[in-house]
Amino acid sequence: MDRRQMLKQSAFLTAGAALPWPEWTQELPKIRFKIGACDWSIGKTANVTCFELAKKIGLDGLQISLGTVKDNFHLRQKEVQRAFKKASKQHGVKISSLAIGELNNYPYKSDPQTEAWVADSIPTAKAMGVSVVLLAFFAKNDLRNDDAGKAEVVRRLKKVAPAAEKAGVILGIESYLSAEEHLDIMQKVGSPAIKVYYDFRNATDAGNDIYHEMKLLGKDNICELHMKENGILLGKGSIDWPKVRRSLDEIGYLGDGWMQIEWAMPKDADVVEAYQHNLKYLREIFA
Repeated sequence: MDRRQMLKQSAFLTAGAALPWPEWTQELPKIRFKIGACDWSIGKTANVTCFELAKKIGLDGLQISLGTVKDNFHLRQKEVQRAFKKASKQHGVKISSLAIGELNNYPYKSDPQTEAWVADSIPTAKAMGVSVVLLAFFAKNDLRNDDAGKAEVVRRLKKVAPAAEKAGVILGIESYLSAEEHLDIMQKVGSPAIKVYYDFRNATDAGNDIYHEMKLLGKDNICELHMKENGILLGKGSIDWPKVRRSLDEIGYLGDGWMQIEWAMPKDADVVEAYQHNLKYLREIFA
């Protein structure tokens, strides 16, 4: 073989050897999974400078916060939307999805003002050209052992779901609930606009079997994925990410959505270096 062929085969073998399952000798598929990060995890919550940092890391995209209470969820404003879209184009980093993290402090299950935030996120998502909005259910918004809270969330989602369906926007529930409990909420709401935003670390910390949950939920009930280890680099924690990949393959989740790196760096670590490590690690497994 000529030099070009030798280099190509060498690169193939090097990439294959990094894959931690025996099928690495088979021809590697093209990259199917788009990998981004949450703007809050890189220290740029609802800050338009997040794209410059994301480009430096090498990310494909970013999950952008709708905003905070302090800035009155400023992504709802047309001029802010234009600034974010301009920065996204300038740096070549896509806006992958939106998120309302403030629901952890102002619970969607009980705070009346949150209904407007969730409703407003739908036209905002459409204006930004994305199809997923993450709704966070942690801290004050935790739904575990709260039947009244879950019932109220179902009631509110039923009200807003038709608008989401019409706009082609998915409202993704991220919580500590089990797959069975998530499916129960989705069944009660009865809308294809409500799906699960799956976080493997959160599910593991809640005591759930993430590999079983993948099979139970199936690809059609999952809108996006969070990839994290909470203060630890990916590959250095307890989650078996190659097994996660195989579980996703088994249910036919072909990377139609995004996976977002979140909170996967040690305290005081350099953000760029840590996220470059995480990005490289995921690309070795999910490519």
